[in-house]
Amino acid sequence: MENYSRARVVEQPCVSPFADLPDTPEVRVRGGSKIRNLLRFALSQLEAGPAPPCGRLLFSASGRAVSKAITCAEVVKRRLTGLHQLTRLAQSTVLEVWEPLEAGSGLDSLTVSRKLPAVWILLSREPLDPEQPGYQAPGESGGGGVRPGPATRRRELDSRYLVYSLYMLYTR
Repeated sequence: MENYSRARVVEQPCVSPFADLPDTPEVRVRGGSKIRNLLRFALSQLEAGPAPPCGRLLFSASGRAVSKAITCAEVVKRRLTGLHQLTRLAQSTVLEVWEPLEAGSGLDSLTVSRKLPAVWILLSREPLDPEQPGYQAPGESGGGGVRPGPATRRRELDSRYLVYSLYMLYTR
């Protein structure tokens, strides 16, 4: 690729699957967004404050920001209980056009097409249709249960030993 330079990048954005919700605030998560700032905005929209809280909030992200959007949605759900979630996934296409550095070298221009993941997460205080794919009811978690790690197991054994030692000390 040393004989080419990137001429332009054309991103073909995805259409939001939640376009029928015009009054819903949208948090557009980017790669450089700070989670703290995103959470501050999201919580201010959903919590009661000087302005009445809204009933819905939409997180949207694409590319490397998808994991950040999922993290933000999970933190908001943990802080504010009773939120229903509806998740939609899609792919956006990015076209990169590369032109040869020397015009008379006989090289053709190249077009590289890449697929980027995109996610939309709708959080709602009002119940959503549970038959929709991607629906998650309040209180459900997406992953499995938490298993105690080795440190937790060690503490359990240490506390048992302590109880046994105290028992032996006072029963002699």
